[in-house]
Amino acid sequence: MSDQGWLRIVGLGPGSEALITPEASSALAQATDVVGYVPYVERVAPRTGLTRHGSDNREEIRRAEQALEMAAEGRRVVVVSSGDPGVFAMGAAVFEALEAGEPAWRALDIQVLPGVSAMLAASARLGAPLGHDFCCLNLSDNLKPWALIEKRLRLAAEADFAMAFYNPRSRSRPEGFARALTVLREACGDERPIMFARAVSTPEERLRVTTLGEATPEMADMRTLVMVGSSLTRRIPGRAGEEGEWVYTPRSVPSSEAAQ
Repeated sequence: MSDQGWLRIVGLGPGSEALITPEASSALAQATDVVGYVPYVERVAPRTGLTRHGSDNREEIRRAEQALEMAAEGRRVVVVSSGDPGVFAMGAAVFEALEAGEPAWRALDIQVLPGVSAMLAASARLGAPLGHDFCCLNLSDNLKPWALIEKRLRLAAEADFAMAFYNPRSRSRPEGFARALTVLREACGDERPIMFARAVSTPEERLRVTTLGEATPEMADMRTLVMVGSSLTRRIPGRAGEEGEWVYTPRSVPSSEAAQ
């Protein structure tokens, strides 16, 4: 094994160990250091020769700088995220730190290893609600203004995308998701299907399918992935389990719809 340091930006999947890719497991097995938000670092089992560096959720850039510094010192460093590291996670933070940081860091051996995102895991549990064109939005206004979130919600609804939402509602900003639901009802109507997938692939998993008219803000928290169907999304009976139905968005658009 090379004595030179490297950096791997890894997705740990949505929760179940079965959804961690072999590529990610291999990187973790070779690592000397694991860096990440505390709950994600704790998902990596301790072992001899591995140092785990947990930090607060809002320290992404400092965490990325620390990882780059250690890799430059010759360590084998894994930065962990849940889901996929490129979906509202540490992938972008590392490259932001790389661009602004030491020029020597750009010569490092850096790889991004994909993971199973919460969006894709939730979609699979429910059927195929993202089976046609879709978009993905982060509803947190920590790093962007609410006005931009609302604009993107309205434009996505106008384009008739199925939509997936990360970070819908937190204790510090409980009003945001209520505002999002209001925008979506205005744009899509009350009968549009909305899906709540909480803690997918963990023992706390909970799935719920309802309509925008019946949805309430309390149905979501920060562990919930929310999806809203397009005008073509279908609900069909036959699922054995909590909801008693599958949800899918057809792969094709009728010519009458496409012409509008």
